[in-house]
Amino acid sequence: MKSMNTWTAALVLSASLLALAGASSANAGTKPAPLAGHARAVIDAFLAPQLLGMPGKTSLRVDTPISGSPPECSALEAFLPSGARLWGRLSVGLRCQGEPPWTRYIQAYVSVTGNYYAAARPISAGQALTDADSELREGDLTKLPDSVVLDRTLLKDAIANYSIALGSPLRKELLRTLPLIVRGQNIKLLTRGQGFTVSVDGKAMTDAALGATVQVKIEGGQVLRGVVRSDGVVERPN
Repeated sequence: MKSMNTWTAALVLSASLLALAGASSANAGTKPAPLAGHARAVIDAFLAPQLLGMPGKTSLRVDTPISGSPPECSALEAFLPSGARLWGRLSVGLRCQGEPPWTRYIQAYVSVTGNYYAAARPISAGQALTDADSELREGDLTKLPDSVVLDRTLLKDAIANYSIALGSPLRKELLRTLPLIVRGQNIKLLTRGQGFTVSVDGKAMTDAALGATVQVKIEGGQVLRGVVRSDGVVERPN
């Protein structure tokens, strides 16, 4: 009889554990409800201007906290914690200036759907890239490395530093660019100002790729800095 009771208790315990596990799994798979009401309107008004200029189409998801929607407040303002980046998953602060004052943090997700470049075929280390080696894809840029290539001009005259698998996002650190200017090369150094342009001859002090900053020694030994243009001219910044 005692053995039967022990067996029955074990069955009951097992059933309870399975029920709890099932409930936990169900809860884990349930997405938080979107935040609504005045708090959501305040967050939208705060973030909307900051989302302008993103490199793609943005969307914002704001979740209702597990504890429920924030209390009503007639003087509510939103803010981002110090150092927070408006990209991917983040917390948005809500601060009530009324009575009683309170502060809450709301979980949000900013997605940015845009175009990026990926390897159209396997690329070997040391290989010079051609147009056939890359293809334009669309995806959530917040889920990709920050260094993913968004501008095809960055692939011009690029060489792979490492092997790159088919379909992999092309990242800047995986590539290097052939120098457009080599050390000792005679070049034109252009200086622009309000209403004038001055061009002088000089020699490049180092190799430099398109868009890179290079030192140029001009007549008299003075060394100036400028940015390499696509035509090989070095232009001093204003």
